[in-house]
Amino acid sequence: MSKLAKKFKTAAEKVDPVQKYPLADALKLAKETAFAKFDESVDVAVRLGVDPRKADQNIRGSVVMPRGTGKKFRVLVFAKGEKEKEAQDAGADYVGGDDLVGKIQGGWLEFDRVVATPDMMGAVGKLGKILGPRGLMPNPKTGTVTFNIKQAIEEIQAGKVDFRVDKAGIVHAPIGKASFAVEDLAANFDALLASLVKMKPASSKGIYVRGVALSCTMGPGIKVNYSMN
Repeated sequence: MSKLAKKFKTAAEKVDPVQKYPLADALKLAKETAFAKFDESVDVAVRLGVDPRKADQNIRGSVVMPRGTGKKFRVLVFAKGEKEKEAQDAGADYVGGDDLVGKIQGGWLEFDRVVATPDMMGAVGKLGKILGPRGLMPNPKTGTVTFNIKQAIEEIQAGKVDFRVDKAGIVHAPIGKASFAVEDLAANFDALLASLVKMKPASSKGIYVRGVALSCTMGPGIKVNYSMN
């Protein structure tokens, strides 16, 4: 057995795979089961009672984590004219147009978030097959296609997290780092769940939030006793 597998086994032994823990206890346990040498992310998985194949139930959005995410993002902005300067002044790491499109088509991907003004989406659309699968394609629903470039960049650096339900009806999102205080992780967790609950489609019947679990990057899953009430 590898050293990594032994560490995971030791961490997993601390978790009851059947029990649903109160949020504070689940977060404490997640911090205790973080064993990597780096500051692991604390990730949440929420199983929703939706059918992602239906357009009105394909949940997608974003939320600004009140306690941040513990990460500094490299922001790329597609803009021109005055908006290009606005992006530079707001702290964007890369700003441009067709030059950046060509660079990305050539294999360059040294950025974490992408913002674009609406008038640049014709050019950005060429990158759909590259940015789409990586979750980097600008989208109005997540506030990344906008003329308010300054606000978009500030929100990203303040801890804005984009999320989208997958084919299995599950939303995955980070809520901070293992080094965060439990109270800060809880505040981010509440913000994420509140955002998801607010987005409940009228056509979704029965239980909407069907299961919640969290884990650190390398750690075991921990079920959370969550109720919409």
